[in-house]
Amino acid sequence: MAERVYTDDFASKVLESEVPTIVDFYSDSCITCKKLAPTLCDIEEEYEGKLKVVKVNTNYDTKLVEDYEIKANPTLILFKEGKAVGKQIGPRDYDDLVDWIEDYI
Repeated sequence: MAERVYTDDFASKVLESEVPTIVDFYSDSCITCKKLAPTLCDIEEEYEGKLKVVKVNTNYDTKLVEDYEIKANPTLILFKEGKAVGKQIGPRDYDDLVDWIEDYI
């Protein structure tokens, strides 16, 4: 299951990560976010050691929402070497995410 990160630990857990990191910007009330969660769990298991997945709650970490211009839930941003390199907005299936990830890792 994806680890929840906060504004205070975002740099250490995402920007300074040694492996590419998908950040799932989500809301607890978002049905699409809840449907996406098991797919992200599968991705995390499939890419164990090569990629990690973390979650940011858009209701609480508004600074990160502003910084990364999050306009809709869910939004996925892939970070590599401290930089945002890819962004996906809305629901995605497993194969869609794998294709997206493979472009960056």
